[in-house]
Amino acid sequence: MFSRYKKDGATPKGASANVTELPTANAKAPEAAPAPAPKKAVSMRKVIEPSAAVPVAADRETKRRDRIGELKLELHRELLDNLNLAALETASENDLRGEINAITDEVLAQKNVVLNREDRTTLCKELFDEVKGLGPLETLLQDETVNDILVNGPRQIFVERNGKLQLTDITFKDEKHLMRIIDKIVSAVGRRVDESNPYVDARLQDGSRFNAMVPPIAVDGSLVSIRKFKKDKLGIDDLVEFGAFSEEMAAYLQAAVSTRLNIIVSGGTGSGKTTTLNALSSFIDDAERILTIEDTAELQLQQTHVGRMESRPPNVEGKGEVSPRDCLKNALRMRPDRIIVGETRGEEVIDMLQAMNTGHDGSMTTIHANNPRDGISRLENMIAMAGIEMPLKAVRSQVSSAVNLLVQASRLQDGSRRMTSITEITGMEGDVISMQEIFRFQRVGLTPDNKIIGHFTATGVRSHFSERFRLWGYDLPASLFEPVAAE
Repeated sequence: MFSRYKKDGATPKGASANVTELPTANAKAPEAAPAPAPKKAVSMRKVIEPSAAVPVAADRETKRRDRIGELKLELHRELLDNLNLAALETASENDLRGEINAITDEVLAQKNVVLNREDRTTLCKELFDEVKGLGPLETLLQDETVNDILVNGPRQIFVERNGKLQLTDITFKDEKHLMRIIDKIVSAVGRRVDESNPYVDARLQDGSRFNAMVPPIAVDGSLVSIRKFKKDKLGIDDLVEFGAFSEEMAAYLQAAVSTRLNIIVSGGTGSGKTTTLNALSSFIDDAERILTIEDTAELQLQQTHVGRMESRPPNVEGKGEVSPRDCLKNALRMRPDRIIVGETRGEEVIDMLQAMNTGHDGSMTTIHANNPRDGISRLENMIAMAGIEMPLKAVRSQVSSAVNLLVQASRLQDGSRRMTSITEITGMEGDVISMQEIFRFQRVGLTPDNKIIGHFTATGVRSHFSERFRLWGYDLPASLFEPVAAE
């Protein structure tokens, strides 16, 4: 499977003895010092011995790690020299691991280095990750408890678990090592990052979202952000069980999606907008044709008839860009029943609203906003930034007729994610868009360990779309909209 290219008679790399000689303890004998008093000697030994033992052990551990790090670099060079890189694409994992183990044994024998089983296993795993995976990041990518990986230069890697950031003990050797991994990721999807183009968006093989910014823009080393892709799609039942929203809210959302209301999911970064959008899409009938448009493909729709599109940045010559607006314009010619835009953040907003207004009912998208009213303001601002010269009243009329429902997702201070508001748009009152909140998350207080106490409740306002729900076969009971008292 793997061909080795070694010149006959060539001295193997590192064949020379690699032994560091320590200076002899009695190289220069100092003059004999007078013997200390017995009591003083005992007292000195009690003070020094325990405190001195710790740094010695720590120093040995540091030297051991440094030595393993040096071996890893040398073995990595050996692998690049000896492995047939063209065969790596078709090689099985077992074959590659076997070849790495064999080369590791040879090099360790040549260098007269003996490692215990744990160090040797760790070394072989890290080498496999360097050759086939993403180096130090591979362990974090395999960890199911990690949601986000945040790299601040080669020596500092944070992860998010359960909504909280934690510093890890994983590091890169240096900036070159980190840049090699970044190049490996972006080149796999046909993109590039360098001094002239210092930032990039990409997608890992498993679908995780990847963003990087490199020096000189990143002052202290390359900055990498990875939003991990969930292999198991969270459904409505899972989110209800996790406390993201209530069963009553789920019943209302099922009626809203099934009766083809146009929905916008708003929220901040990491608040769960895409997860919510995925969950809402589970209510779409399998017979409908759905087209999705994203910057990086993250949506996991389970329907049969789904067409996925992904925008593309310009190439090295500044040509070949395909923007979300281009995809959206083309999607309107592809006979969609529904259009789902992963995130609306620019001039494509006007085409999205036009689609919602012209026979593509049931379309959905996400925007960044702190609350539903801010979400409407964001839509107005994006239309203005697109260069569309329209009176403000006309813009608001367009928004109010296109958007039916705003779902607010929030990440709270304890790291939990909640659907904090479901708000309907009911039309215009003068120059103002009329809105009514149907459900909300009511905060009550904090536990001693700073966990938020609260509950979901209806506001007591009956849905503006109740008659529409009834005509489509979703006759929601009046009790669904009754407020819930705090326990």
